[in-house]
Amino acid sequence: MLPTTSVNSRSQGNGALSPRDAARHTAGAKRYKYLRRLFHFRQMDFEFALWQMLYLFTSPQRVYRNFHYRKQTKDQWARDDPAFLVLLSIWLCVSTVGFGFVLDMGFFETIKLLLWVVFIDCVGVGLLIATLMWFISNKYLVKQQHRDYDVEWGYAFDVHLNAFYPLLVILHFIQLFFINYVIISDSVIGHFVGNTLWLIAIGYYIYVTFLGYSALPFLKNTAILLYPFALLILLYLISLACGWNFTKMLCSFYKYRVK
Repeated sequence: MLPTTSVNSRSQGNGALSPRDAARHTAGAKRYKYLRRLFHFRQMDFEFALWQMLYLFTSPQRVYRNFHYRKQTKDQWARDDPAFLVLLSIWLCVSTVGFGFVLDMGFFETIKLLLWVVFIDCVGVGLLIATLMWFISNKYLVKQQHRDYDVEWGYAFDVHLNAFYPLLVILHFIQLFFINYVIISDSVIGHFVGNTLWLIAIGYYIYVTFLGYSALPFLKNTAILLYPFALLILLYLISLACGWNFTKMLCSFYKYRVK
């Protein structure tokens, strides 16, 4: 789960890690520790996870400043506590049930929708994006003088979860209150409200992702991660001009998938 690994760190006099340190710093050992804590709720800090969820909306920079603190105190950037993942899973379940209710889906249709959102929208797409960002950051963004460091895949997926949470709340919770009465109507206001929520949600995802990688001091030119904003705004303007309604498209797609 460490985002950085230095071949020169924690070395002995002969330049090799001690067996104890080597075992402690392996990705497998950290993954095992993380997954084991999933079954020990008393060891999870849900209050701190809720604090992170709040600040991902109001001040996401503060969340990543805490990542710096974790690196200094635990020699680890990524979370070692699965409380955030557990709360995000609860949010997914609750918001998807609400989505099914708004779309007037039956019980089994809502279950199908829940499975789709969890395993495709969140996990599947997350694996794809995390892998892509892991490759790009290691291939093109690592500073030349820090070639002995690398962004590990686990941290890339952690950044995805951070960025996914605001998007989930905006599109799967806040939007629910406007779908039936405003957004899916064929009015200009409906198109504007729905597509604006998509603009804000995806904009949040891009920005929080940028903060995640810019927090790593051995990366360079992380500002390029903000370039998709230009394409996002252009697509938003085109959608308004052409009368596209992204939320209506999503609702139709979800109904088709659960048939």
